[in-house]
Amino acid sequence: MLTKIFPFLDWFKGYGGSALRADALAGLTVALVLIPQSMAYAQLAGMPAYYGLYAALLPPMIAALFGSSRQLATGPVAVVSLMTAASLAPLATQGSEHYIAYAILLALLVGVFQLLLGVLKLGLVVNFLSHPVVGGFTNAAAIIIATSQLSKMFGVSVDTAEHHYETIMAVVSSAINYTHWPTFLMGALAFALMFGLKKTMPKIPGVLVAVALTTLISWAFGFNHDTRAPLSSVQSSEAVELVQRFNTAVTSVTPLAEKRTMLNAQLDQAQASGDGLLVLDVKHQLDVLAVEMTRLQEEAHLHRESLRLMLFEGVDQGSGLSFYPKGEVPAGLSGDGRTWRIRVGNRPIDERGLLMTGGGAIVGSIPSGLPDFSIPALDIPVILKLFPYAAIIALLGFMEAISIAKAMAAKTGQRLDPNQELIGQGMANILGSIGQSYPASGSFSRSAVNLQAGAQTGFSSVFTSLAVLVVLFFFTPLLYHLPQSVLAAVIMMAVIGLINVSGIVHAWKAQWYDGVIALISFLCTLAFAPHLDKGIMVGVALSLAVFLYKSMRPTVTSLSRTEDQALRSAGLHGLKECAYIDLIRFDGPLFFANASFLEDQITSRMSAKKDLRHIIIAASGIADMDASGEETLSLLVDRVRSAGIDISLSGVNESVMKVLERTHLIEKIGRDHVYPTMDRAVCSVHAEAHRDSREENCPLTNVCRLA
Repeated sequence: MLTKIFPFLDWFKGYGGSALRADALAGLTVALVLIPQSMAYAQLAGMPAYYGLYAALLPPMIAALFGSSRQLATGPVAVVSLMTAASLAPLATQGSEHYIAYAILLALLVGVFQLLLGVLKLGLVVNFLSHPVVGGFTNAAAIIIATSQLSKMFGVSVDTAEHHYETIMAVVSSAINYTHWPTFLMGALAFALMFGLKKTMPKIPGVLVAVALTTLISWAFGFNHDTRAPLSSVQSSEAVELVQRFNTAVTSVTPLAEKRTMLNAQLDQAQASGDGLLVLDVKHQLDVLAVEMTRLQEEAHLHRESLRLMLFEGVDQGSGLSFYPKGEVPAGLSGDGRTWRIRVGNRPIDERGLLMTGGGAIVGSIPSGLPDFSIPALDIPVILKLFPYAAIIALLGFMEAISIAKAMAAKTGQRLDPNQELIGQGMANILGSIGQSYPASGSFSRSAVNLQAGAQTGFSSVFTSLAVLVVLFFFTPLLYHLPQSVLAAVIMMAVIGLINVSGIVHAWKAQWYDGVIALISFLCTLAFAPHLDKGIMVGVALSLAVFLYKSMRPTVTSLSRTEDQALRSAGLHGLKECAYIDLIRFDGPLFFANASFLEDQITSRMSAKKDLRHIIIAASGIADMDASGEETLSLLVDRVRSAGIDISLSGVNESVMKVLERTHLIEKIGRDHVYPTMDRAVCSVHAEAHRDSREENCPLTNVCRLA
């Protein structure tokens, strides 16, 4: 009982010093990869970089302690990070306090959903996400993730558009206007280091080497060069006017948002009181307010984009830098050689201290020490909005984790319990949310590192968490100068492995419709991005539609003898059929959705074969039968025999036989008309069916001889 509640107690059986050393080494090795990756993935999720470290603190250890896999490495992953950003985009601005709070709440919801599935032993629910759907989604997500990092690689800033491809077009346009080449070269160097080390020296953690070297270069050469300056130092009337207009638009939204909150409260009261006229009046005010807020937000967006495109040269005039539009420095003055830009976000610009950037973007200050441990605020309206996304992330994250765990278990011979793994992942996200973590899952790359490094038990993940703890306490100042483009390169390098075109091709070879589902899931995910849930929903809907169609129209085949004396599909192999006996095989459960289909198939055969005297249904493929199926079979027996044709069953399994017994249909069919095998049935009815026969060389004759 204890090992069921605390599965990690099994680790201690035969555990010794050599296993402890192997786990410690593996855990530290994984930490060297996890720490920079987690910071990169946090930014992919729209969170400040250090929240990645929080997501790398508790989840790896908790998932290992309560899961069933001994080598699965849990923490921030690319696809779940992207899904987190897509889920929260409609609710709050990336990086804002509300956004961070919602992300932590989302982790709690994901964890609760996974934990409930595990406790109730409903791990099979993940099968609703078929492999073609996941394959198509993952390939599209890899492309979306990689292209989402282009702005950081080029050193430009753009607003997120309604569709991902529109955002990428804006990035390309902005990069054509101006690319910060040191930023691009830093990212390219990091990418080259990681790729080169992976090919030549795979045992060396290329991510750590790239991060350490580029951070050192950034610090040594002053890669980041930001300064604060008053608006009066900007020698451009156009820029000054744009800043003032932008501030006016942004600050005007705040009172309208407060008024919207008040009107929503009034609407709730009016609906509760049943005052229909007041409800209409408040809804009208909300609609007008929404239009005004949209207008102001669009105005702010246009001003923000214009400011971001403006380039300046800095001129030192003794009292500080003055900023002139590029190419417009007055004669007799010389610029400092840098290209300066105004840093514009979603908040009003401080006119007394504009943030002017003349270098590349870096991670900046990371709080030292532990995060604040607290239960996320439970906001019911927000929970209701997040729950559908939480369910998708929970299933998608678990499917990724269990797939990785199964792959490693095949190498180690370890026994996996999917429900226990759900409990482990659920506990990791629940307790992680208390430690300020956003949703986490199993990582393929870090799990592979963990296995290759010789991890024996989940203690390796405990050591990984301890390493992250040490970094949070003592080494966060070292990450200050880490370039943002390097984190972008880390993400792009990681998602290359997610692109798997061969998986879609393989699905097509298995069943053409699986290939179509994978391809449509891929295209829809790209088209709907950043609304990734829509791509998954389309794939799931297509999978269910195909399943229902196949269930409603199962394979109904007429059998005949082949050259190797086996009974096979006559239509598929082009075999001659007996004119007097029709051997029909029905593949699938006989239930309400397909019972009439069997009836139609047999009726059409009766019409086509004028000399037909006996129908034998091979029931070995009928796994189950419901009341509709039983009723249809009963009516079918009456109809066939009323037409002067006999009917028998063969190979009836136990569950179907019980239905026949309970409903007394077995008596109507006749116990002497139910045979254990098709060969026995053919031999029993052959002579009677061929009495006064005009058929020469019946293809079923040899079946009887063999029997």
